[in-house]
Amino acid sequence: MDVQLAERVKALTPSATLAITAKAKEMKAQGIDIIGLGAGEPDFNTPDHIIEAAYASLKEGQTKYTPAGGLVELKDAIISKFKEDQGITYKQNEIIVTTGAKHALYNLFQVILNEGDEVIIPTPYWVSYPEQVKLADGIPVYVDGKESNDFKITPEQLEAAITDKTKAVIINSPSNPTGMLYTADELKALGEVALRKNIWVVSDEIYEKLVYGDNKHISIAEMSPELKEQTIIINGVSKSHSMTGWRIGYAAGNAKVIKAMTDLASHSTSNPTTTSQYGAIAAYTETQAPVEEMKQAFQERLNIIYEKLTAIPGVTCLKPQGAFYLYPNVTEAAKLTGHASVDDFVTALLEEANVAVVPGSGFGTPENIRLSYATSLELLEKATQRIADYVNNNKKG
Repeated sequence: MDVQLAERVKALTPSATLAITAKAKEMKAQGIDIIGLGAGEPDFNTPDHIIEAAYASLKEGQTKYTPAGGLVELKDAIISKFKEDQGITYKQNEIIVTTGAKHALYNLFQVILNEGDEVIIPTPYWVSYPEQVKLADGIPVYVDGKESNDFKITPEQLEAAITDKTKAVIINSPSNPTGMLYTADELKALGEVALRKNIWVVSDEIYEKLVYGDNKHISIAEMSPELKEQTIIINGVSKSHSMTGWRIGYAAGNAKVIKAMTDLASHSTSNPTTTSQYGAIAAYTETQAPVEEMKQAFQERLNIIYEKLTAIPGVTCLKPQGAFYLYPNVTEAAKLTGHASVDDFVTALLEEANVAVVPGSGFGTPENIRLSYATSLELLEKATQRIADYVNNNKKG
């Protein structure tokens, strides 16, 4: 049979991590000691009280459909979280619970974009943003978040990128892959441009609970009532409560948009998994001590590994303010070891140093690599030493 795939699928760019991940798995299967630093999820188990709440819901017969937009009780818990954390108020018809935050983003682009509409995506970006825009027949427009500006875009850059086809801009703070945060002043300035140009702000806040030191997460929706109305917040419990596999995310914003997203979900996924929703209720309404414990563990790892990483010749790195990734510039390290590109350097690290990292080319900045510190300190130290040994032992000239 001559299989003809839809054009929208043909337009997708394969994930830059797939080849290196597949090769790492193949090498592990051969018994090679590979240390993987590509993980985008906490290495802690879901807290016990959440597991117990989900189990209790099953025993109590909560195994049926829920409303497509999520349980009322979970929406109320999310509303309370917004009020407590950001001081902003939402109604139930302004919240949709989704099958993970990625699903919230997917549905959002499906309901706000028409063919040819543009979405401004700062680089570096999370790998799925441009692909989801393309799946909604939109056009990704990239704006360079310069390393000299902590990988963040300026109001002037945003305004220069807006055309009569621009529908939205994505703000991801804390950022995947850089871990950088926008300040209140920066958000206010970007928001003023969005208001003046009448475009949506898509605010991805999935890493909001993982912020270190004196830094503070601020939502752009906090800046003004007008900006809140023009912002769709994307969030979930995956990173904050180590619930990646539970697949519970949500969106908050304009009631008309949320209704459209809910209608779309009703014809695609139906409701998010019922027992996962009960687990998420416990995540938001019961103790937050495990969240703080995870954050402290990540911060300790960051402080130790950052010093070791930046001591490697040819490696420079902005110290992340949140999330659990390091995003070093390794252009000079690649040159020192005789590689024409960072992608080649990444392949060599895997094949010769037995360390798997993610090339920055997949995030729109081919000078960098992404390392996750969501793994044990012992493995992180071992992996960093392997990278250092590889660079020091393979310097050319």
